[in-house]
Amino acid sequence: MTPLTIELVRVAGTHREVGRQMGEAGRERIRHTVETAWDDLPSGRSKADQLALAAEYRAFAAPRLPWLLEELDACAEGAGVEPLELFATSIEEIWYEPYPPRTDGRCSDLVAGPSATADGHLLVAHNNDLRPEAEDEITALEIRVPGDPVVFQLGGIPWLSVGWNSAGLSLTGNELSPNDERLGISRSHQVLEMMRARSLREMVEMAVRPDRASSYNNVLTSADGGVANVEGSATDAEVSDLDGRGHLAHTNHYVAERMLRFEGDTEYAPLSNTRYERACELLAGEPPSSLTVDRLRALLCDHETKPQSLCKHPDLGTPTSKTVFWCVADVTDGKVRYGRGNPCDSVAQEYLFDEYPGREAAA
Repeated sequence: MTPLTIELVRVAGTHREVGRQMGEAGRERIRHTVETAWDDLPSGRSKADQLALAAEYRAFAAPRLPWLLEELDACAEGAGVEPLELFATSIEEIWYEPYPPRTDGRCSDLVAGPSATADGHLLVAHNNDLRPEAEDEITALEIRVPGDPVVFQLGGIPWLSVGWNSAGLSLTGNELSPNDERLGISRSHQVLEMMRARSLREMVEMAVRPDRASSYNNVLTSADGGVANVEGSATDAEVSDLDGRGHLAHTNHYVAERMLRFEGDTEYAPLSNTRYERACELLAGEPPSSLTVDRLRALLCDHETKPQSLCKHPDLGTPTSKTVFWCVADVTDGKVRYGRGNPCDSVAQEYLFDEYPGREAAA
């Protein structure tokens, strides 16, 4: 059965106002997350212990990201949950231990630079793989805060999996398993800060901020054709660009040689590498200057390496994982095509920024 479309929630105002609006819009799901989180505590840790640890991260973030604390506290108020409990559920670094070694993947990115596309635009494609029931939680958010770029993001409320802003910036990427995590700014908060950036350089600086607790692999691009793949850990990072054919691919393990020592999930890395090598193979097989939005979506539909395929299905060998949403963005033009569920069986939706630097330059 064709999946339903993704709801678009629009919020606007001060950080407190948009936080409150997000909390009200996502009240049911936020309350469920907060109420059930304590069922999966790390062994030997009580709820009180977990909240005390979260309070340390909160105290660290408060003077550094005050606007974020204002937004999250208002979100908690709107949802009717305790602010510290909501904050605790947002810190990915403190929830790992209960989960078994992963075998089912998280996401895949494919980038085609201007030299690789049919119209000279920069295109970014992404599949997001999570537990099957997470598909119902995916929401699109448009956020308008005076003084900040307009943000369009996909994920849960208020959390971001991928996002774009009206300054011409795109953020996708992949979860990693760094072995050097520490107290600092959580990576799930870093990406929210990065959506406030106005240049690719500023975005990269935010990605490698020295006080981070850990890092995703951040795939960052801009309307002017700039690309920076930031493969990071808590204490190091490698920044790379497109290859000689104008392509980039990444999945959920460290690829850069200098970053291999930070791999914290050596059992899973070969499984991620199956998707990575397939993505590279698919991009390399495309004729020069030929890629389009439609063609990249077709590549996202690939099942060749099942069960570790780019397009994940529980009935193809990954019962605990599926592609819960996909997107292909024309970063040059500020247009995002996306859909709930698998790209091979999904209703395509589209978001277009009202004002965007790529279109202004073309005009």
